[in-house]
Amino acid sequence: MADAADLIAPDEAEALPTAIDLREEYNKSGVAEVLAELDRELIGLKPVKQRIREIAAMLIVERARKAMGLSHETPTLHMNFAGNPGTGKTTVALRMANILHRLGYVRKGHLVSVTRDDLVGQYIGHTAPKTKEILKRAMGGVLFIDEAYYLYRPDNERDYGQEAIEILLQVMENNREDLVVILAGYADRMDKFFESNPGFRSRIAHHIEFPDYSEAELLQIADGMLKQQTYHFDEEAHGLMQRYIRLRRQQPHFANARSIRNALDRARLRQANRLFSTATGPVTAEELSTITAEDLKVSRVFTMGIPDGQAEEGA
Repeated sequence: MADAADLIAPDEAEALPTAIDLREEYNKSGVAEVLAELDRELIGLKPVKQRIREIAAMLIVERARKAMGLSHETPTLHMNFAGNPGTGKTTVALRMANILHRLGYVRKGHLVSVTRDDLVGQYIGHTAPKTKEILKRAMGGVLFIDEAYYLYRPDNERDYGQEAIEILLQVMENNREDLVVILAGYADRMDKFFESNPGFRSRIAHHIEFPDYSEAELLQIADGMLKQQTYHFDEEAHGLMQRYIRLRRQQPHFANARSIRNALDRARLRQANRLFSTATGPVTAEELSTITAEDLKVSRVFTMGIPDGQAEEGA
């Protein structure tokens, strides 16, 4: 069997490298910096981060094969991010776009994030131009479709989502060297979506599960969010926040890090009102930066009988 050098012209063979240091390619690409940034930005998610590293390694090997004149084919890179809200899917998609750009698999490396409303029209002839405009914007980068299962509504005969799906499938197949599509949503709903749309399943190469955060990870996330805004808990508030997380995770519409961010926003609101209403003179930087137990304990999460659907709103 002929080797790689026999398949190309002699002058071209001389220009091809005979060996490539993969670790050096990894360092030169800047992918290590992107992955380190991902580690700093997101607590936990070890299986997700490991899968991203594995994909990056595969792409570096494919690039090395191309540089050495070996048989290669642009890998299918469309992905499915399955998990509950607030588990970092959009952040990981942004970093994935950056990695793909640094390794030369997309031209621009930008992320276009959309939902059903951005793709599906409300009357005949409206869906195709909407979908094609979004695809035009996303070309050379990554198209992130959140809650992708809403594209398909089999119970509504007049729904135009199927038209958007057919256009997406065609572009995903024909333009896979210039566009990566990432579908995202709840794991169980995404499974049903793929069952109803086998064309999508056959085009998705990477299915990545995003686990919920543990209580300890959520507390670490809360501390990190406050630190970014130069706030901190006092000792009592820190313990109360841990209890808040334990209770909140058991209540409706919990959205992981997103719910923690909302809770901290409300705590800062209460802190501001507390300081404004009780201060009789100048306040110190420490007072302006401290979240106390008083700012947390009035949360409805600590009361019993919260009606379904009101936990996030009234937390």
